[in-house]
Amino acid sequence: MKKVLLIHGPNINLTGQREPGIYGSETLATINAEVVTKCQRLGMDCAVFQSNSEGALIDRIHAAREDCDAIIINAGAYTHYSYALRDAIAAVRLPAVEVHMSNVDAREEFRHKSVIGPVCAGSIAGFGKHSYLLAVDAVKAIIG
Repeated sequence: MKKVLLIHGPNINLTGQREPGIYGSETLATINAEVVTKCQRLGMDCAVFQSNSEGALIDRIHAAREDCDAIIINAGAYTHYSYALRDAIAAVRLPAVEVHMSNVDAREEFRHKSVIGPVCAGSIAGFGKHSYLLAVDAVKAIIG
C-alpha cells in the first residue's frame, strides 16, 4: 500500500486557536483525522508529523525516503525562507505537494514567495482545511 507523509511546520500545531479568521476553528487533530481517513478511503496509508523545529522537519523528510511514497507539506513560515527544507525535499526525490490553508498571495508580501514550491509537484492554497484534502487527491493522481 502506498504511504503518504503529511508534514506540518511551525505554529500549525495551534490550528483552531491561532488566528481562526485566517486558519479556521478546527483543530489540527481534526484535520489530520480527515486526511488520514481520506487517504485510507483512497487505498493509501498516511503518517502525520508536526514540528516547530526546522531540523526535525528535515530529519523526517530524510527518513521518508525509507518509508513513504509522497509528501504533503505545510511548511508554515519556513515556506518562505528555508533553503534547507527546500534542499531536503529535493534530495529525497519523492513527489511533494505544498499546502497552505490561507491564500498566501492575498496576504503580506513576504508570503508571496515560496522557496519550496519549485521542488514540489504543485501547490494548493486558500481553501482552508480543504487544501489538505485536495492535496490527497493530487498525491493519489501522482502515485496511483
